[in-house]
Amino acid sequence: ILAISYYCIVPCRIQVVAFTLDSSIPSNKRVKPVTKSNSLTGVITPVKTPALKRIGQSISVTAFRTEARPLPPALRSRQKASSFPRRRNSQCWSDTVESHDLTAKEIKRQEVIYELTQGERQLIDDLVLVKKVYYEPMLKLDIMTESELGQIFGTLDSLIPLHEDLLSRLERLRGSEKTVGEVGPTLMNWFPCLEAYVTYCCNQVGAKSLLDHKKHEKKVERFLRLCQESSFSRKLDLWNFLDLPRSRLVKYPLLLKEIQKCTPPEHPDEDTLPDAVSCIVAEVNRKTGEAECQFYRRGLSYLEEGQRINEIQLSRFLYCHGELKNSKGQRLHVFLFEQALVLTRPGEGKEGGHVFQVYKQPLPNDLLNLEDIPDGEAGGGGTFRGAFTGGNDKVRNCFRVSSRGRAKASSHSLQANDSFSKQQWISCLRQAIVQSRDRSAQTSQEKIRQIISLSVSLCLILSLSLSLAVSLSLTHTHTHTHTHTLSLSSSLTLPLSLTLTPVIGQGKGER
Repeated sequence: ILAISYYCIVPCRIQVVAFTLDSSIPSNKRVKPVTKSNSLTGVITPVKTPALKRIGQSISVTAFRTEARPLPPALRSRQKASSFPRRRNSQCWSDTVESHDLTAKEIKRQEVIYELTQGERQLIDDLVLVKKVYYEPMLKLDIMTESELGQIFGTLDSLIPLHEDLLSRLERLRGSEKTVGEVGPTLMNWFPCLEAYVTYCCNQVGAKSLLDHKKHEKKVERFLRLCQESSFSRKLDLWNFLDLPRSRLVKYPLLLKEIQKCTPPEHPDEDTLPDAVSCIVAEVNRKTGEAECQFYRRGLSYLEEGQRINEIQLSRFLYCHGELKNSKGQRLHVFLFEQALVLTRPGEGKEGGHVFQVYKQPLPNDLLNLEDIPDGEAGGGGTFRGAFTGGNDKVRNCFRVSSRGRAKASSHSLQANDSFSKQQWISCLRQAIVQSRDRSAQTSQEKIRQIISLSVSLCLILSLSLSLAVSLSLTHTHTHTHTHTLSLSSSLTLPLSLTLTPVIGQGKGER
């Protein structure tokens, strides 16, 4: 007799079931529950959702799928369907109408609008599921504190009413023939609500860091693993659900472009569907990038005060960051900020959070020199070849960065994990160097313009001062002459006309 026990999770009940397999026992023998888990039973609230499917087309299921616990051969064929993520019914607009008399372009337009509507409905279902199946049980079971859950889930709960509002508006637009005429004004009136995404997306960097840290705790890891292995999660982990709003946000401009593409020139929506949503998405991305940059800046730990260069504090965003090896074979986490390249060693802080200890002197981007090291070439230095090749003769996926003009700065030979990562780093570094040098040149030109403007202003002030001084001097001289003339007139009794002759007389004979 072969006995196999495994966990099964359903939204409303969790049981530990023992299956007994024996060829001599009839196949219709009743399976009896052995025990019940007291930890999660009755905690996960039933969620009424349609057949669950993958989250949009922006998330690859194969990238996030974890291997389910293997089933015995006798049960594999019976349970085969449950080992894959369930899909929602991929229904098209054409499937919802019995007949229609529309052009191919208008049918395509209706399909895109229907996809927009269905996407809102699916997003709402997933956000409600996250709240009922993850947040509330973890709070009730004290798997995490309320403060920790607040940091991880952020303002996700406030996004549900926003999308419910858009869904109701879109559904009201459908006429008796289930077609949507003018959708532009409805979307334009709703798009300002997307400003709420700024707060949520800015919180995601800290939320991801805290969630990754909490996963090391056994009770958290066990709860999340059981949820991920169940059918309602579609083999997706918690972070995939938390990242859904951001994925949905970046999809709006694509859907709008598709609607515009299928909209005839004379249609009212042609003028009411500009790229306003693109501006909102760009604003969210900008502020999210600033929040990410600020988060990692706070996580830097400096060994020397001289490492706190101004370029790090003035940076507003990150070009990229990730793991690289140095010439000694040490793994470093490298940050390419807007104005500086910082090499760090990852570690844990006193309170358990991630910190990045700054390694060597940070390099300002405008002073960076970048050198691509072709595969197979020695990089120089005694340990470079041995560290990067593991004893082989070829050096692969390496590049060198150095700084000019700073005494403490040094050269760093770095190795990426593969050729694709290397090209990404080189591309980002080149972009950062060019933009930083352009920024420095613009700053220098602006300073020169300010100096010239200041010099011109000083010259004008000096000129006005001299003119005023001359004017005051002439006024003083005229006043003194007039007073002296009156004095002579009274003492010598000269005619007044004689006194004024030198001033107003024009001819030589006038005396």
